[in-house]
Amino acid sequence: MNYLKVLTVATAMMALSGCVVAIGDKGESDSGNNSSWKKAQKLNNQVISQLNLGAELASVRGQLGTPDFSESFRDAGNETVVLFYRTHHEHSDGETSKDECTPLVFKNGVLTGWGEKAYRQL
Repeated sequence: MNYLKVLTVATAMMALSGCVVAIGDKGESDSGNNSSWKKAQKLNNQVISQLNLGAELASVRGQLGTPDFSESFRDAGNETVVLFYRTHHEHSDGETSKDECTPLVFKNGVLTGWGEKAYRQL
């Protein structure tokens, strides 16, 4: 009978010897993703801080890449495009939202402003 118990324990120990138990919260397990959005956010801030009014839409897209969000409309013959790029952290929900982005406002393909004030004046 003891032989059976020892055999069972030995088998269980061998089977579990390669197991690793990870303990931590979601934030720790997503650390690789965290660095990705942090790098993008930092780069976006650096590029936006060096923009000049009058920059062309194609040039800005070339520097910043695909926006996180975008809006566009035509009014009285003028085309307005707003590109939103992530620049700051607000929510730890794993998603980027517009309130974590800086809006860049273009009228007829030319940068006319960026930030909340420029966006609210539309």
